[in-house]
Amino acid sequence: MEEKLFFKNSKGNKLVGILSIPRGDKINPIIILCHGFNSGKDSSTNLALVQELNRNQISSFRLDLFAHGESEGNFEDITASEAVDDILKAIDLVKKLGYKKIGLVGSSFGGLASFIASSISSNLYLLAVKCPVSSYLEFRDYANLMMIDEWKKRGFSYRENRKLNFSFYKDGVKNVAYDIAKKIKIPTLIVHGEADSDVPVSQSIKISKLIPNCHLEIVPGAGHLFKEGNSRQIMIKSIINFTKDNS
Repeated sequence: MEEKLFFKNSKGNKLVGILSIPRGDKINPIIILCHGFNSGKDSSTNLALVQELNRNQISSFRLDLFAHGESEGNFEDITASEAVDDILKAIDLVKKLGYKKIGLVGSSFGGLASFIASSISSNLYLLAVKCPVSSYLEFRDYANLMMIDEWKKRGFSYRENRKLNFSFYKDGVKNVAYDIAKKIKIPTLIVHGEADSDVPVSQSIKISKLIPNCHLEIVPGAGHLFKEGNSRQIMIKSIINFTKDNS
């Protein structure tokens, strides 16, 4: 059974998510699924995870982050802090629905937000992230001082053909996952493609050593979207097995 739910972030923007319950019954635990930058709740990864979670009698809640999909907001105003707030509000929502064991799965940009949310919330029992960003400051473009200066002067730039305000960069300076990694006390899985050209696998190697209870799985030959060979199946299976083993 699936049900569309509406809730609000701290600024009052309406957010939208889909609650998926195996066999129509509320079954603990529940996994919150957080998509990546310029993606949405019905991403191919999310839908594949929902199918497998249902098969294993685990509920899920996949949300559209601020300014993505059906959720309100101007895309140019998105920041990691905004995504963190969305996740924390989603946790509050499923708690009110009666769920007590709440897990979190995040992808890429959503992985960064999931790292930070997990360092803040005491209501999560596991974290799994796929090709997560740990620090935007290590990205080549963000290390280009001329580009950053131009972004600051104009007030906006473009990423993936979407307008993005300079507040995204300023927020990225504040939100570096390495800085909060030791505060993540729950079992954590990181799955990262060896050949990821969008988010360097070196970031996940580094942060996996900082999170106290963390397992890193590097998928040989896999890119950011896990389209190579059977890398997608490996990634999905790793997350599902990790969830089952810790539930």
